[in-house]
Amino acid sequence: MSTMWQGCLAHTDYFETRSSGGHDYGVWVTTPPGYDPAAAPAPVVYVLDGNWAVGLTAPLIITQLDPMQALQPYIQVSVGYAGEEAEHWERLRNRDLVPPGEPIAQEYIDATEMGIATGTMTREQADAYLAELSDSRGDAFLAFLTDDLHPRIARDYGTAPSGHGLFGYSYGGLFSLYAWLSDSTLFETIGAGSPGIVGEDSQVFTRLRAMGDTLPATRLHLTFNDRELLGGIPVYQNLARNTATFLHRLTAHNAPVTSALLHETHVTGLQASFLSYLRTCRAR
Repeated sequence: MSTMWQGCLAHTDYFETRSSGGHDYGVWVTTPPGYDPAAAPAPVVYVLDGNWAVGLTAPLIITQLDPMQALQPYIQVSVGYAGEEAEHWERLRNRDLVPPGEPIAQEYIDATEMGIATGTMTREQADAYLAELSDSRGDAFLAFLTDDLHPRIARDYGTAPSGHGLFGYSYGGLFSLYAWLSDSTLFETIGAGSPGIVGEDSQVFTRLRAMGDTLPATRLHLTFNDRELLGGIPVYQNLARNTATFLHRLTAHNAPVTSALLHETHVTGLQASFLSYLRTCRAR
């Protein structure tokens, strides 16, 4: 498997690991061109939804050599699912990327029903998708990243002691906000692309209110897409509106947050969002 990924993605290793909670994950580690940890150890950028995102984001490691937009060196660690579970990554991400206690918005239920009606998913698939949402464990996945995975990456790849980042998109973006609100000490920058804040009763609003004026010092970069807001799909319209509301509440508190409105759909926005995070938070 590692040899195969070396052929598909330059400078990329692949391994599988089990969390302390008993879940299996596939991990892709992409190092910068000519990386020498002894001479110049680099920090890590963790990218969520690896089964989908690795092919769109890992090749961008070459931008560290771009003379027109100098970026700080980083090691990309993409985290997804392995073996037979890789086929079900869209369902399993609900378990791992959604904050515990997150309400299931009616718009999500409506979207799954539309998927059944259009033939893009079966009733069994829709029920399994919603079942994972009813027992979401974003807290356990955050602990896996910080307590299980990062020590191994730091040991095996000679990473820098600080400067690490996190990027997530859609539900991964919701997880990024959850990690930011959890005030994790591992990450110095966090990118949240089109975070899945579908309901006004989302846990991120609850946690933000609970923090009051004491907000994390970690730098946060938020992106969302104009076609989400202007399109005719309610789940994406709500996502964009609620992301804008979350952003406004942060700026009112003078939080360390930047943002960008991208000209993409929800599906096409991942790579553009990742680039926006790199350019904003990881420029030299």
